[in-house]
Amino acid sequence: MDNHPTNSSNRSISLPEIAVQRITEFVRNKTLLGGESIVEQKLAMQLGISRTPLREALQRLEGVGMLEKDAGRSYRVRRVYMEEYLQSLKVRALLEPQAAADAIGRIPAQELADVRSALDALQPGITSDRKAHWDFDDQMHRLYTRNCGNLVLYSIIERLRVTTRLFEIADLGARFEADMVEHRTILGALEAGVPADARKAVRAHLRSLMDFSLHQLR
Repeated sequence: MDNHPTNSSNRSISLPEIAVQRITEFVRNKTLLGGESIVEQKLAMQLGISRTPLREALQRLEGVGMLEKDAGRSYRVRRVYMEEYLQSLKVRALLEPQAAADAIGRIPAQELADVRSALDALQPGITSDRKAHWDFDDQMHRLYTRNCGNLVLYSIIERLRVTTRLFEIADLGARFEADMVEHRTILGALEAGVPADARKAVRAHLRSLMDFSLHQLR
C-alpha cells in the first residue's frame, strides 16, 4: 500500500500531488523537454508510485496546460513557441495588474511576511539557482493572484503562467537579477496597500519581461 508523506506543516500530501510536483520539476529543469512523450511505466518507477496516482497527476498537468495528449493518446510535454508565448504574456499584462490591485486588503499579513522573508533570502549570489528562482516566482505571483477575490481570474492567470514558463524554461533563464528587483517593487506596493501602485508595478514587470524577450529573440 502506498504511503502518503507529509510536508513541514504536517498536512498530508497525496501521491498525485507529489507526482505533480516532481513532474513539474522535471519539466523546469529540462529532464523532460517540450514535445517529449511521457512513458508512464518508466515515470511511475522513477517516482516510486503506481500508475493510478501517476495518471491522476498527468490529468491535472494536462488541465493546467503543461501536458497534452498526442495522436496516440499518450501524454507529452506541451511545446510552446514564441508567438504563443508573446500572446500569453500580453494577456497576462492585461489581467495580472488588475489582480494585484484587487488583492489589496485581501492578502493575509502572514503571507506578505513570508514572501518578504523568502525574497530577502534570495541573495544575488544564488539567483542563478533556477529552482530557487522559479519557486519564489510562483510564490510572488500567487501572493496576489490567489488573493484577488476572483477564482476564475486566478485560474486563467495560472494557465497563462504555465504557458509562458514552458517557453522561458528553454530561453529566458537570464532574467534572475531583473526579476528580483521588480519583485521587490511589486511586494513593496502590496505591503503599502495602494492598488494603483500595485497595478503599476505588476504592469511594469510584465512589460519589462516582454521587452527582454523580444530583445533576446532578435
